[in-house]
Amino acid sequence: MNNPLLATIDQKMKQLSKGHKKIASYIIENYDKAAFMTAASLGQKVGVSESTVVRFAGELGFKGYPELQRELQQMIKSKLTAVQRMQVSENLIGDGDVIQNVLSNDIELIRATAEQTSREAYKQAVGVINHAKRIYILGARSSSALANFLAFYFNLLFDSVTLVDTAGAAEMFEQMFRIGQEDVCIAISFPRYSKQTVNALRFASDRKAKIIAITDTEKSPIAPFADHLLVARSSMASVVDSLTAPLSLINALIVGVTLARREETSENFARLENIWEKYQVYEKTEDVPENAT
Repeated sequence: MNNPLLATIDQKMKQLSKGHKKIASYIIENYDKAAFMTAASLGQKVGVSESTVVRFAGELGFKGYPELQRELQQMIKSKLTAVQRMQVSENLIGDGDVIQNVLSNDIELIRATAEQTSREAYKQAVGVINHAKRIYILGARSSSALANFLAFYFNLLFDSVTLVDTAGAAEMFEQMFRIGQEDVCIAISFPRYSKQTVNALRFASDRKAKIIAITDTEKSPIAPFADHLLVARSSMASVVDSLTAPLSLINALIVGVTLARREETSENFARLENIWEKYQVYEKTEDVPENAT
């Protein structure tokens, strides 16, 4: 089997108990469905108890069933088509409260990201950004929204920031051809991973640039290129990806960078406030009395 997890389950099959063999066989044959089942629903499907499913996860070396489930989800979420994602979403939510389900999932993703993000990798990333000669920011497809957000704020803080256009290979490499060892490339990629991003990082790595990768797992295709890896959890929400946790992590990166250069940041924003005021960039709003109708 090509997948390490499925291969491990298959190798352990002979030594498993009868109940565990039922679970193992179902996962091997239906891993795309099992990935989104609770321990209780998986147990009910194969005819064993929820506790048996939990013990099965432990037998494979996982701390609990949620960890096994995340591994299964990671296997498939980069491979599912938009139609398949829609079907998974309908199965998960059904007739339930969509707002409650989606927002609760986002809250859980932010919590997991806060617990699991390496503080050392974060601290090092902030330092690399603040000492870079040039900053290149890269994000394709849905990740381009995150790249744009990061580039907007970094352009207010730094003199040389390039938001790389990933629409075409030629344009992408033309914008990056000056990148070198004094520069940093911040790459953002979440399932379904973009080949353009991987190609761009291969080029940046060859040029000895520092690479900060923001992605969903250590097994992401952009992770091997990273000098500093920042992991933010994401999941599917119908045909779209939940990028709430990645955005929160990017917010933290922006805040960390600004706090590390307080004096310069304060001067920049003081000048910007004068420009915004002079050219009426922002609409002025007046306080509305509390008793107004």
